Amino acid sequence: MTTEPAHRRDLRKQPIDDIVRTVEQRLGTQLDPTTLVRKRRTLGARSDRDTWVRIEARPLVRIIAHGQPGDGIEASAHLDGVAKPRWHAAVTWLDEDTVWRADEVDHVQGTPIRQGASLATASTLSPAWWHTFNQSLDALAAHHTTRTATPDTQLITQDLVTTTIDQVFPGQVDTRLDILDWVPTHADLNWSNLLAPDCAIIDWEDFGLAPRGLDAATLWITSLSVPDLAERIHQERLADLANPSGRLMALFHCAKILSDTTEPHDSLYASVQAVAADLMAKQDLAPS
Repeated sequence: MTTEPAHRRDLRKQPIDDIVRTVEQRLGTQLDPTTLVRKRRTLGARSDRDTWVRIEARPLVRIIAHGQPGDGIEASAHLDGVAKPRWHAAVTWLDEDTVWRADEVDHVQGTPIRQGASLATASTLSPAWWHTFNQSLDALAAHHTTRTATPDTQLITQDLVTTTIDQVFPGQVDTRLDILDWVPTHADLNWSNLLAPDCAIIDWEDFGLAPRGLDAATLWITSLSVPDLAERIHQERLADLANPSGRLMALFHCAKILSDTTEPHDSLYASVQAVAADLMAKQDLAPS
């Protein structure tokens, strides 16, 4: 089943029939092609036993670099009080430089809030949605895990955070992680992984410990092109964001966006620049 090298693979563009057949055979189910969702490195579809199957391609070198067993989805299976699908089973196999993994979870009702480039649904989120969202993040942070988070499939380490921020703000920020509070984190909290009208959080493969505020910061910064929504998130998760840890995680995500030369400079880029400048003005982020 050799396909494109892992670092160049885009599952939205390459043939996937062999991959889907392999998953169906190994899980003993059939996937409904009319429900298929294709992303750059993941596929998802509803099964004939009314579950959801998520298929992911991840470079083997990334998994080796993590230096920890298991995957975030199974590591997050024990979480109570968090609005998330229940995990049932997984299959995994190696194909040259790529580890393929398929996870079968409950099929939960709802639609990802970000559809394509649109966040139109977010403006209609109910008070009940926000209540469940906040309860889930608070419950998540109160749990325990030994797994380290892997945002963007990379292990969150001192070197990663320092290098990312220094690309944009060289030597200007105190990036020490050992003085911060680390808590269990989803680590890929974006509007494509949040469902509505009932709140549910999906795609837990990067779950693990990270500095407090990573999830709130990720969602806040990626929402800055919709000012009212960004402000709502900031207010809802103020306890996570209005402290040195949350501000550092926000600056970390700003730096990832500002250093990405493959994306055009749009309204989000300008908004991120403005927020980053404000974060840089906070004295508790200045190097000691």
